[in-house]
Amino acid sequence: MYKSIKTSLMPIRDKVIVTDMHFGEQQTASGIIIRDDDGTAHGIHPRWGRVWAKGHENEEEFKVGDWILIAHGRWTHGIKLETDEKEIIIRMVDNDDILAYSETQPTDVIIGVE
Repeated sequence: MYKSIKTSLMPIRDKVIVTDMHFGEQQTASGIIIRDDDGTAHGIHPRWGRVWAKGHENEEEFKVGDWILIAHGRWTHGIKLETDEKEIIIRMVDNDDILAYSETQPTDVIIGVE
């Protein structure tokens, strides 16, 4: 599903690379399954992602490790990156498509557990 690479990456200019974006079905603590409705009227919404790297020209306040809210659909397809620690899925985001940031992971955005 994802193209896989093993290298070190740095975004150019003011671009941002994110990881930990959630897509797909979710399950609440009580076991109710909430299907992925991305693309329908209820599923079109911005998503949170964790900043993995920032381009050298990016002077925004957020830093690597912070969580950013990205406008709906304004990220690239995922690429599987093999790091020394693990495999992660990364996506590139334009700086202009970042709506907000948080130093801690927003907990009220994802329903239940992944």
